[in-house]
Parts: sequence; structure tokens; C-alpha cells
Amino acid sequence: MRALVLDDIRSTPVVRDVPTPVAPPGGVVVQVLATGLCRSDWHAWAGHDEIAFPHVPGHELAGVVSQVGEGVRRWQVGDRVTVPFVCGCGTCEWCLGGDAQVCPDQQQPGFTHWGSFAEQVALHAADANLVAIPDGVGFATAASLGCRFATAYRALAGRARVAAGEWVAVVGAGGVGLSAVMIARALGARAIAIDRNPAALELAMRLGAEHAILADGRDIPAEVAAITGGGSHVAVDAVGSEQTASDAVLSLRRRGRHVQIGLLPPVDGHPRVPMSRVIAWELDLLGSHGMAAADYPGMLALIASGALQPQLLVERTVGLEEAAALLPGFDRSTAAGITMIDPRLSAAGGAATGAR
Repeated sequence: MRALVLDDIRSTPVVRDVPTPVAPPGGVVVQVLATGLCRSDWHAWAGHDEIAFPHVPGHELAGVVSQVGEGVRRWQVGDRVTVPFVCGCGTCEWCLGGDAQVCPDQQQPGFTHWGSFAEQVALHAADANLVAIPDGVGFATAASLGCRFATAYRALAGRARVAAGEWVAVVGAGGVGLSAVMIARALGARAIAIDRNPAALELAMRLGAEHAILADGRDIPAEVAAITGGGSHVAVDAVGSEQTASDAVLSLRRRGRHVQIGLLPPVDGHPRVPMSRVIAWELDLLGSHGMAAADYPGMLALIASGALQPQLLVERTVGLEEAAALLPGFDRSTAAGITMIDPRLSAAGGAATGAR
């Protein structure tokens, strides 16, 4: 099969033929029909995650089951499925309690094993992790749920427990930030989008943000405080840097809730967080690490009702070759919305040789 392969940290990604995976016991192989290009994939390329090389990244995916491993009960060849980017073991106390996203024995396609930037991908513990794609939901839409959208949904609905009428400041209007804006609106909250990219802010406004702040050196917390009359009830760092995390925390009102979604790798030492403000104003600091398959029904119900429309976040679809060219510079991307990969596309934009 064709796959996008990394041979070392920060190496030039290449598309080449690799062995087709075999379904593990309890797992499946999925033919990948859509997979998202995410900032987390860039972190893997940059060496911020412990991965073994050569490596195939990719963790947001949707497709059709093509092989079923021994012991799988719920799934069969031909089923349309997606999966959270954190796949729990299905048997530990956290998985049994519905919190597979913090499973100590978790698997993550594109990180702990080869991922979905390929024509086929192997997935573990299928009965615990796979999610059926409802009729009427396309593969690109389903793939967009696996990391950014589901993480934002859990961050606001599950972790921060956003209430109608509350202000939500979202720092970063990439895929996860735009998802957070859309979800905040669906929950009845009032969203403020903050980004350095004017095009991303324009899209955030179309998706339901009430205000947009251009991050061009201005005092972000002061601007948020002026808009909200003292600070937001909830703040989200959807980027993952010392500056964006600080801006989000300092944008909160007293007793506010901060949710950290963007990864904060200790590239130059662990990032500093304004803990004096956290203590003095009794702020809550919350992490959000994906969402378990058990929590998908509530999100899918909002999508089916039309209250959430994640398909609006998909800006472009590329093939594996174009994805290989985009990945090394993805941290500097100014594209608004989500970039989706269709492994069936060739470099010329048509169906790839051998694609099914």
C-alpha cells in the first residue's frame, strides 16, 4: 500500500509502498478514505513525541473496515467507521468507567503505531473504540471528529461544562479553535476568537463567534476584559505555546475555567503559566485529551440535528504527496480550517494507482 513515511526526526516526508497491515487480535484494519492533517502530526515530525522510525503519522481518520481480527464481535468487513485518536485497552478501570481517553495502556494511531497517512491502518481493541458513522455523515466529516472536534467538544461540554450565556475566549482559530467556537455557539455560549490570521478570524465569525481579536501584539487579556466586562468565564488555548496559554489564563474573570487543548512540549524547558493569577483569582486549570468512543453519541446527536456542522471546517482535500510537502511547515500554516487527506488521490489529483 502507499503511505507517507517519516524516516527520522524532521526528515523529508516521502510517499512510498510499504507492507499492508494485518488486523491484530481484537482489532481491525480500516481502508482510509479520509484523514486529517493536524498540528499534532507536526509535533510527531518535529520529534516532540516518542515514536519509532520509520513511522507513518496520522490519527484523525474515517473509512471502511477491510479486515477483522480474531475475537472482534461488533464489526465486520464493509462497516463505515471512525475512531477517537486515543484508543483505550477496553478492560482497565478508566475504560470501563467511560474514560478511555486517559487509559494507561492506550494506543494512538500515528504515535504509538503506524497511523492513517496511508491507504490502510490497523486499529486495536475495535469493540471498545470504533464508532459507526451515521447515514448521511461523510467520511471527511467523520474524520474531522477524531481529534480536533471531539477534543474541543469534550473540553467545553465535558471539562469546562460551559453554560448558556457564558463568555468563551478561544485563543487560536485553527481546526480545534474553530471547532471550539462552533461548539460554544451550539451550547448557547458567546465566543470570542483570537488569532494572528485575519482569514481564520473571518471564518470564526461565520461559524458563530461574536467577536474576533487579531493577535498582532495587542494586549489580548485587556481586549477580552473590555468585551466581556471583566473577563471570560471559560478560556481555551487551542494553539499550545507559553504566550497563548498565558493569554488564555489572563483573559479569565475571577473563578474562571481554563482548558488547555494545544500541546505544550517542553522544547525550551517547561512553559511558564501565570500561577499567581490562578491562585489569587481561584481559577480552574483543566486538561482535555481527546474523547472516548462512549461519549460520541451526544456529539453525533447534535451533528444529526444540524446544531453542529463540522463539515464546514474542512477547507481543502489533498493527496498523500501534497500532505508530505505541507507537513514540515504546518506549524506556520495560515490556512483557515481543516486540511483533509484522501489517500486515493495521486499527486495529480486523480485516483491513485491501486486505490480502491
